Amino acid sequence: MTEKVLPQLCAGLMSFAAEDPGGWTPMATFARAADAAGVDCLLISDHVVFGEQLEEYAKPEVGGSKGGTQPTGPDGHWLEPVTTIAWLAGQAMRVDFRTNILLAALRRPVVLAKMAATIDVLSGGRLALGVGVGWQAAEYEAAGLSFEGRGALLDHALEVCQTLWRERQASFSSDLLTFANIHQMPKPLQPGGVPIWISGTFRKSTVRRLATFGARWIPWGPDAGDILNAAPRMREAVAEAGGDTSGMRIVGNLGLRAGADGKVDVAASMERVGAMLEAGVTDFSVRLDPPADYDDATAYMEPIVAGFRAATRRD
Repeated sequence: MTEKVLPQLCAGLMSFAAEDPGGWTPMATFARAADAAGVDCLLISDHVVFGEQLEEYAKPEVGGSKGGTQPTGPDGHWLEPVTTIAWLAGQAMRVDFRTNILLAALRRPVVLAKMAATIDVLSGGRLALGVGVGWQAAEYEAAGLSFEGRGALLDHALEVCQTLWRERQASFSSDLLTFANIHQMPKPLQPGGVPIWISGTFRKSTVRRLATFGARWIPWGPDAGDILNAAPRMREAVAEAGGDTSGMRIVGNLGLRAGADGKVDVAASMERVGAMLEAGVTDFSVRLDPPADYDDATAYMEPIVAGFRAATRRD
């Protein structure tokens, strides 16, 4: 039986800036306005450090996106996403938060498990971790980790986190780490632990992670651009790999269209929603550009949320 999954409207938060923005109040205002307007989820990206080979972002062979451009230089200001969510979750009291994406392998798994569980408990179960391997060797080198082994490191981090979240008396053994009879409380409020979203292109490693850690997919590269074909293909592959796809969730990018007056044309923006739902998309990512004022930002977002609710029959 297929589990009922309500479509979600997700918006990215600008938790980075090319230059020092002089403060992050506008980001908090955005989060509070999105919360008030009814946006379902806010997405926060991750970089720990930068090297100077930023052209690697455009190379799919190392995990980048073909033709892509890194949005800042190496001295861009990037907030750490997990701690940023902790700050924002105390201001925006309803909306969910998701890292998009977290380079989970750069964190010690036992500490990441504790941080995520703490935020989940304090926020009332509003955290999800979207994770991936990244594209930048410099970040792994600065952490003393192998860039070539980043996939195995990610798997290891997720295995440890889920073990600690789910077992009262936890034991774990691998080539990298062994512990026994470890207790870590409190557990996350969400059953099974903090939800894990897997970012990646359609490949064996992505399919395996979805089947192993939870069928929640953030498409990357060409798959993100061809979601109507990529979504059903991935669902089928995860099922064949033994994953539970009854409640599978998949992100799709919903580009907002502007009308002749330059404002968002809500009706036109929602025209693709039906086809995306039919393909299996459950979470619709939008890029919002609201005014800086809280009331004006809320008024900007409310008709977009209402249009989405109507298009997905959630009104």
